[in-house]
Amino acid sequence: MNWIILIIAGFFESGFAFCLGKMKGLSGTAWTLWGIGFLLCLTLSMVLLAKAVQTLPISIAYPVWTGIGAVGTVVLGIVCFREPATLPKLFFTFTLIASIVGLKMV
Repeated sequence: MNWIILIIAGFFESGFAFCLGKMKGLSGTAWTLWGIGFLLCLTLSMVLLAKAVQTLPISIAYPVWTGIGAVGTVVLGIVCFREPATLPKLFFTFTLIASIVGLKMV
């Protein structure tokens, strides 16, 4: 169950990065609403991470959490913010995934 909680926490980490991206260039009510989304995602991500590490080793849980957040943020940047999906960006994203899987295996 705590692995599921950790995965959800990683998705919320991508969520707060997404909200930061949406806040760029905004002001007023729109900026405030995306800011509230950022704070909500940040809080949920941290609380769920804290819950997951009650039974999972921090040496595995933290890299998995940051990896999910990093990969999710790259995907959101490409899909939602039309950032270029360059070969080096994709290569290093897959390298990150392979590193986290390898860390879990050892």
